Amino acid sequence: MPLPHSSRFRAAAALATLAWFAATPVGAAAAQAAAAVPTLVVGSAAARTAFELDGALQASVQSTLAAQVPGNVVALAVKAGDRVRAGQAVARIDERDVQAAFARADAGVAQAQAELRNARVGAERTRELRRQGFVSQAALDTAETQLQGAQAGMRQAEAARAQAALARGHAGVTAPFDAVVLATHVEPGDLAAPGRPLATVYVPGRLRAVVQLPASQAAAARGAAQVEVQLPDGRWVEPASRVELPGADAVSQTVEWRFELPPAVTAGLLPGAAVRVRFAGAAGAAPGPQRLAIPAGAVLRRGELTAVYAAQGGAWQLKAVRLGARQGDSVEVLAGLKAGERIALDPVRAGLVGAAPQ
Repeated sequence: MPLPHSSRFRAAAALATLAWFAATPVGAAAAQAAAAVPTLVVGSAAARTAFELDGALQASVQSTLAAQVPGNVVALAVKAGDRVRAGQAVARIDERDVQAAFARADAGVAQAQAELRNARVGAERTRELRRQGFVSQAALDTAETQLQGAQAGMRQAEAARAQAALARGHAGVTAPFDAVVLATHVEPGDLAAPGRPLATVYVPGRLRAVVQLPASQAAAARGAAQVEVQLPDGRWVEPASRVELPGADAVSQTVEWRFELPPAVTAGLLPGAAVRVRFAGAAGAAPGPQRLAIPAGAVLRRGELTAVYAAQGGAWQLKAVRLGARQGDSVEVLAGLKAGERIALDPVRAGLVGAAPQ
């Protein structure tokens, strides 16, 4: 179907821009004599079913440190990007309230000890008087019950003191493992409440790619014969493992997939960086329809514009192409070329003045 006038105009303008960039002299290279450029006859091949999705890098081991006691943040010892060791102080919360609570609990233990001693002495005296027949059995039962109550009160007071001591220890927030600080969520002087995040830390070098897969493509993803992740630097790598979370988002109708990356390829990468995940083929599936595929190195790229040099007689013609999924060193051509056309394998040389097809 012919393109609307405005679409044809934009396509022509884009192609003209790309041609201008391709023909612009680059140093002394433009002054080279005419050179024969190797060519390739475009052919069709059985294309494997493939699709790509955008994803992001995520730390495999990550922890959000939160306050467990209320109080003002009196010190924040780290900032984003800092490396911390296990047990190193991250933040300090005003502990005067928890110190007072511990003092009350300690006084409660002292009071419970006094009451227990008194109840024990009273019970022993009542037992002796009962043996001599001076008091009734009911009086002895009362003394024994009071002793049991004092013993329970003592255990309760000790438990309260242990809880207060634990809360006092929570006033200092420390790193749970050797990590890098991803972000801090408070500033000194902020009010911390139980559960409020203070900082997020992660283990560097252990990253995974995370992608939200539409539920309609879940079956194709499960049967993919090959899964690759394109890192921010352009490298395609195979993940060490892949996990599909057992549940779909009720609003977006997507399923989260996680791909653990080998530590050898994650050096220098940071959580949050954008990646591409490609699902290619299906185990045991029949070959797909015949489609055009060309070497990825034959494509000339200028921003979002893609084109190839096609041989026309003894010269080159720049032709814009629309590309599909990439598989290894080849890329699928959806539009712009036909089977049997000859293209330049080296688009940079083909763009030089005087270059001709070989």
